[in-house]
Amino acid sequence: MPLASIDPVGGPRDGRAWRPERDRRRLASRTTSRARGGDEPTETGWRIETERSAWPRVTGRPHALLARLLARPYSGITAAAPRHRLLLPASARVSLVVKLCDSPYRAPAFLRGAHDRFALVDGECARSYLEVWMAPLGAYRLLGMPVTELVGGGLDAADVDVADVFGAAGRLLAEQVRAAPTWPERFALVDRFLLAAADHGPGPSPEVARAWQLLVDSGGSVAIGRVAEEVGWSHQRLITRFGQQVGVTPKTAARLVRFERVLQRVRAGGAPRWERLAAEGGYADQAHLIREFRTFAGVTPTAYAQRLGVG
Repeated sequence: MPLASIDPVGGPRDGRAWRPERDRRRLASRTTSRARGGDEPTETGWRIETERSAWPRVTGRPHALLARLLARPYSGITAAAPRHRLLLPASARVSLVVKLCDSPYRAPAFLRGAHDRFALVDGECARSYLEVWMAPLGAYRLLGMPVTELVGGGLDAADVDVADVFGAAGRLLAEQVRAAPTWPERFALVDRFLLAAADHGPGPSPEVARAWQLLVDSGGSVAIGRVAEEVGWSHQRLITRFGQQVGVTPKTAARLVRFERVLQRVRAGGAPRWERLAAEGGYADQAHLIREFRTFAGVTPTAYAQRLGVG
């Protein structure tokens, strides 16, 4: 079937208005599996999501019109990668995964929502899969619905069948990506699918876009009350609308922005100086940073760096 046949219209995207109670129940009843967030993981065989950077993979550059909607280039994990379970740090991003090999866990193509704690994904990942990371605000446009509804209104990471959001077009995407013989063809299929989704989806409100930019520009240090004043909304209205369009509350988003900056510095290499990173990252002290690592990454700062081979 030609690329032009991929048009994500169907299910909640088939022209009906999004009805939260009806469609929340629909998603919740068909969620394929749920990642678990909680205490520090003790199971063996898991890998932190960022450990995959050293594995055999193929990357692809998304279409230019998608650049602002996606957080990273397309990524293809090949069958040469080690068998693994994933520990996912907390994130405001939404991921789309299309499996190229069968596995007993999760649908052939699924979405994973924003989450405010680390999540240890149930079961081993498929041996080969394609992964897309939607940027905060970008997910709202691409999904065409409140981002919080992807996880039934909560903040736990959930794996939701793409067909439950995009209908038959989601199933078609999974089939065609798996059937495509090369990675460039697979990335092209995803390009077309996401471009069509962007054409149908709503843009974020200017106030939410401005609020997000204020958080990013300040490194997560700006007071939420000041953000509300800046965009001209009440504190409660900001929390509600921001959550719908980003997937987490403004306060959680600020913490994640601050935490991600620390992770970027750790991944840059060299022996981390945790006390200095804590101070420059806006944390009260090193103990504060350790608590955030346990909440957001599931491990201590030292364990995180060791897994990445840093320091």
